[in-house]
Amino acid sequence: MITEKNLPITRRTFIKSAGCSALTGIPILSTILNLKLLNQASASNIQLHAAPGEDYKTLVCVFMQGGNDSFNTLVPTDDARYAEYASSRSNLALARESLLSLNQAEGGDGLPYGLHGNGPGLQQLFNGLGGDANKRRLSFIANIGTLVEPVTLAQYKDESTTARFPKALFSHIDQEQQWQTSVPQGMDQLSGWGGRIADLLHNDYNQDKLSMSIALSGKSVFQIGKTAQQFVINENGAQRFTGGWDETNRNDPLNLKNFMVRNILEQEYSNMVRRAFAESTNQSIEQADFFQSAFEKFDESTIGVAFPNSYLGGQLKAAFKSIVLREQLGLRRQTLFIATGGFDTHLNLLSEQAVLLDDWSRCLLAFQTAIENAGLQDSVLTFSGSDFGRTLRSNGRGTDHAWGGNSFVMGGQVNGGRVYGTYPNMALDGPDDIGQGGRFLPSTSVDVVVAEIAQWFGVSNADLPYVLPNIGNFHTLGSDPPIGFIKQNPV
Repeated sequence: MITEKNLPITRRTFIKSAGCSALTGIPILSTILNLKLLNQASASNIQLHAAPGEDYKTLVCVFMQGGNDSFNTLVPTDDARYAEYASSRSNLALARESLLSLNQAEGGDGLPYGLHGNGPGLQQLFNGLGGDANKRRLSFIANIGTLVEPVTLAQYKDESTTARFPKALFSHIDQEQQWQTSVPQGMDQLSGWGGRIADLLHNDYNQDKLSMSIALSGKSVFQIGKTAQQFVINENGAQRFTGGWDETNRNDPLNLKNFMVRNILEQEYSNMVRRAFAESTNQSIEQADFFQSAFEKFDESTIGVAFPNSYLGGQLKAAFKSIVLREQLGLRRQTLFIATGGFDTHLNLLSEQAVLLDDWSRCLLAFQTAIENAGLQDSVLTFSGSDFGRTLRSNGRGTDHAWGGNSFVMGGQVNGGRVYGTYPNMALDGPDDIGQGGRFLPSTSVDVVVAEIAQWFGVSNADLPYVLPNIGNFHTLGSDPPIGFIKQNPV
């Protein structure tokens, strides 16, 4: 199991550093030192490959922290499947007439679905922006989850099975990590698949002025690499280390802190720990200045769309600006990570999810519309993740932790307007239910979705096992795309 005791860089360390990074104050010494030493030790193990052309591509991960009840997001609407859904969900079932219709294009599973009534923006992205079916930008991946290898329901229920399963199923911290690492059996050294992609591609595609891994919600497991590090911003951009000692205002805490930190950084150290601390902090300060000088000059009147005034809206607006600025920043490859919470709906599922999905729907529509207005739709791919799905059975007011759930992929290069994967049978104790209130065994692994995204992003088949150690359990490299949700020749 991934624990804080057996990892050189722990989740707890990174949660702390998100609140006090090198850009906002004094970084936590253990985080900086561990990153520095790990980077130096592992740099020689990374195989880098020449990058073709001057193309630009960006991955945007939007993570629903807490475990989205995605079977009340995407709902079957044909008579037989809806009846099963309504029976299993009881008091939490959405009325069929409240659902927004989705018009599937050819190539999906061909079955009828409806969308939660507070998702008109998602409906438009699925059916076609502005009513144009040629601009279908969003597709769903049904019943996706963390897996080590393909397993059956019989294997799960067999106590003597030798099949391997993710560690600590139904645990928030473990499943969130496993989604972001794609190594559900646990890791000796924590790293995320986005960070491992950066290990491979950063030096080939990007200048050295800035990390390609930009985190908008504090540091994430997703972007931890062996050599790659994260660059933390917020909706206002990077926080510069400004100010200094002012003799006329000795009692100002900010002046005192800045004086002390500047004094520390300006020293020359023979001690390796102190030197690593100073070098890493100075590097972060320089990167913040470089990034913010471009970010502050961005002309917001050119966006052409109003982002909702919410946390997610602000984060996606900052993400959009970072994408538009990627040429100035010297980044032909970027990953952006955004996380929003509130999805752990044990209580008040119906009211809380309605508010959350309303915000998500409006924010994602604004983001994709801005991307379209900028002509960048074919070079930006957005995808969602969440800790896990939730139980079908109501606990009275909400639902509890489960396993498989539904996610989406979005962008101009996505074969939009489709439902990929296998939507589960909604019957309690049915052929897809592992038990305990309606928990679905995933039919699609996170690995195959990530593999298709990584291939589009520029990771070679030879390097995919570095990014996804378990990919060989699910997909034969060199064959057709694992799922097919990305266009082979985007126009």
